[in-house]
Amino acid sequence: MVHVRLAGRSYDLDPRTLGLNPRMSDDDIKLRLAQHFDIAREQLNDYVVDRRPDGVFIIRPEAVYG
Repeated sequence: MVHVRLAGRSYDLDPRTLGLNPRMSDDDIKLRLAQHFDIAREQLNDYVVDRRPDGVFIIRPEAVYG
């Protein structure tokens, strides 16, 4: 599963639909997501790709604390 938090909304997507695999770089994953959501790749510059041990990808804005 790919869980995406984008523009205040959450999406759960099938990685096969996006053509994702665990060996892809974060940049490649962000590019595929930008294409899927029809947004500029730069909109995902401050996003984090969290790869969970169970194979789930979580793509979310970078958390800022302080």
